Parts: sequence; C-alpha cells; structure tokens
Amino acid sequence: MTITQEQITWFADTFQKLSDNVGLAVLGKPGVVRLVLTAFLAEGHVLLEDAPGTGKTQLAKALAATVQGSNSRIQFTPDLLPSDVTGTVIYAQKTGEFQFRQGPIFASIVLADEINRASPKTQSALLEVMEEGRVTVEGVPHSVGRPFLVIATQNPIEQAGTYKLPEAQLDRFLIKTSIGYPDLAAAEMILSGAAVKDRSASLSPIVTTQLIAEISQLLTDVHVDPAVLRYTAQLAEETRRDPSTRLGVSVRGSLAMIRAAKVWAASEGRGYVVPDDIKALAGPVWEHRLVMDPEAEFAGATPEAVVGRALAAIAAPQSRSSAA
Repeated sequence: MTITQEQITWFADTFQKLSDNVGLAVLGKPGVVRLVLTAFLAEGHVLLEDAPGTGKTQLAKALAATVQGSNSRIQFTPDLLPSDVTGTVIYAQKTGEFQFRQGPIFASIVLADEINRASPKTQSALLEVMEEGRVTVEGVPHSVGRPFLVIATQNPIEQAGTYKLPEAQLDRFLIKTSIGYPDLAAAEMILSGAAVKDRSASLSPIVTTQLIAEISQLLTDVHVDPAVLRYTAQLAEETRRDPSTRLGVSVRGSLAMIRAAKVWAASEGRGYVVPDDIKALAGPVWEHRLVMDPEAEFAGATPEAVVGRALAAIAAPQSRSSAA
C-alpha cells in the first residue's frame, strides 16, 4: 500500500507541532528533539550519553505530555534487581491467587537513568521488552503496549562503578545522541523561568498514544527505492570491512536505518527516502553499534571516522524526485 501525499503533508505538519511542543520544555535543542521523535515514531529506543543536569528527565516528561502518554523513571543502581524493572508475581490474600504486579517498565515512555550503573543481569531485563514490547515473568508474557519508548542515559565522564553496555543491548537502541548544554540564548531563557521547576507540566497534548501507534504503522508504507536499499547495505558492509572495527553494522542496524529513514523522510514532507536521509542518520543510528578493534582504538580510531570513511567510499545513488 502506498502512502498518499495528503497523508505525508498531514504527518509533516503534525511532526512539526510535536517537535515545537516538546521544545517548549527542552529549550534550544530542536535537532535532538527531532531525533528522539524519529526514534519514537519508528518504534525504536534512544540512548543519551550526557552529563547530569542537561534536561533528560524534562525531555521524557515533555514527550509523554505531548502524546498524552504515561511516563516512568527508573534510577539504575548496582543493587537494582530485574524484578524492580519488569515487575513480580505476588500472592493476594483476598483472592487466594498469585497476581502479576507491573513494574515501572509498563509506561509509554520510560527513562532508564544511568543504565550502565546496574549489573549486567538487571540490564538484560530490558533486552526482551526493547525488542518485542513485552516482558515474561514466571513463563507468562505481558505486553507493555504501544507506543513504547525507552530513553536510557549514561554519564560519559564518570565510569567508576559502572558496567559497559553489552553489544546486544547497544544494538537495540535505534539512535544514540546527546542533549548537551544549552547555548547562551537558551540558557538565559531557562534562567529567566527558574521559578518553574517543571516546564513539561504545563504542556498540552497534541495527539493521543493511539494515534501515535497508527502513525507508526502508516509510515511503514513510505517508499524506499531498491537503489537506496542497496546503498544502505553497501554502507553497512563497508563498516564491517573497515580494519578499525571488530564488528561493523549488523543486519538489525541496517533495518533500523530504513525504519528511521522512513520517518525522517516523511517529516520533511516526502513519501520516499533519498540517500541524504541515510547520510543524515548514519551517525546517530550506526556509530554506537560499532565495536572497535582495541589496537586501532588505542591508536585513535573512532566510530565517527569509520562511518565517515564508509560514506566517502560508497557513491550515493542518484536522488529521485518521486517514488517510482
């Protein structure tokens, strides 16, 4: 089924309204907001690598308020247990039966704060829910519903008492980005409203979570030309051939790129993906998935350089002005 231009125009307008609304709480960061919205609508997840105090909680709460959804915050610590995240089965004396009590992962938007401070066992509790949208407790699956977004954070500076995220978990994040500190103009605006502790509390919803789920399904019909698919596959293969990497972009990473590119293209008012969409998203979608060779990394090799070399080595196909 082909998406119509009328639907694309409506979506691009709605996307801008969503971005502007979140931007009322997260000042001066339209690029970051756009990336997070892209991940959300592509049914992916976001990893934010940021220092404390940059507005990560505000971002999650603002997005939840904008889509009329629920939100929760999980503070990851070394003593956090998997059941503290997913929930547990308890015995109800009144009914004489065992009942499942949901954990904080059951929300539309979940902020997993300082995810790398929890043990690998607790981190692994997110693997199933991030991939399949459900948790299994005592052999019984429980769906978290749609839409569902995990925004995980980690501090890039302080590494004491942390556990490195395994490759399998990094591969489940559609996008990795950073909010960063605001520029001078945005900082002045934040300080002028210092009396307002929670800017997201005053936001009005733009759409419902049900509509978000319907939009996500609609965007799967955005056209991707075979030449663009081939270009994406060639770029991924080039990262795997790079001598600086031990593991390049996986098949899951290539699929993630196409999902994100469809949303990105539609947000710009197009019903088709062009090579520039792939180029724009290559860093946020792919860099965190690369596993660098230790010796090459010690010599100064970076994921950014690997992706940059791949983009330079593979010629982009001719852009098409319409879906053929």
